Amino acid sequence: MPSFPKQFSVYWFDPEPVKDSEIRKIRPCIVVSPDEMNEYLKTVIIVPLTSTIQAWPFRLTINILDQKSSVACDQIRMIDKSRLKAYIGNLKSTDKDRLFSILQSIFSE
Repeated sequence: MPSFPKQFSVYWFDPEPVKDSEIRKIRPCIVVSPDEMNEYLKTVIIVPLTSTIQAWPFRLTINILDQKSSVACDQIRMIDKSRLKAYIGNLKSTDKDRLFSILQSIFSE
């Protein structure tokens, strides 16, 4: 396991406690904050994964843990690193590029 969560690494994370329409239950997530932040801060920016597949422009369908998952960019959040649990692996290069493109479109004018 890396000494700190690396950008585009995949972990199990625990979102509880949550409120209202926030994504619930322990699930995989992708760390999207840059390595420079991840090394020095106690928090990371993550995008949770869900098994609910939606054909929305801000969702990306990937295969992880031998199943289809949707990267829920509409649920992006900053979490304390203590919410990260077991390290799963790294996102594939093609999925990194696609996810980065979606994130850029969300935060651009």
